Amino acid sequence: MKIPKAIKRYCRFCNKHTEQKISQVKKGAPSSMSYGSKHRARKRGSARGMGNLGRYSKPAVTQWKMTGKKGTKKTDFRYTCSVCKKSTTQKKGLRAKKVEFI
Repeated sequence: MKIPKAIKRYCRFCNKHTEQKISQVKKGAPSSMSYGSKHRARKRGSARGMGNLGRYSKPAVTQWKMTGKKGTKKTDFRYTCSVCKKSTTQKKGLRAKKVEFI
């Protein structure tokens, strides 16, 4: 997907529309406190094992398959204002295999 190097958009620090430079940033590691992480920790925790534990009578989870995984990740763009040099993140990312700045 082709994206312009600079775009005119609203800067919340200058309180007006300014020319802003776009740069792509690598996404950080997922948080250990996310819902999915806590869910997996609960599943692997004390309420697992063999024996008469009712609905918990199944072995501990050994492998998690990422079924239904999407082919691409959302891009993370940073917009740097040319006037005040402060940067802001975007509201919504877009899915693209390759991003090219023109």
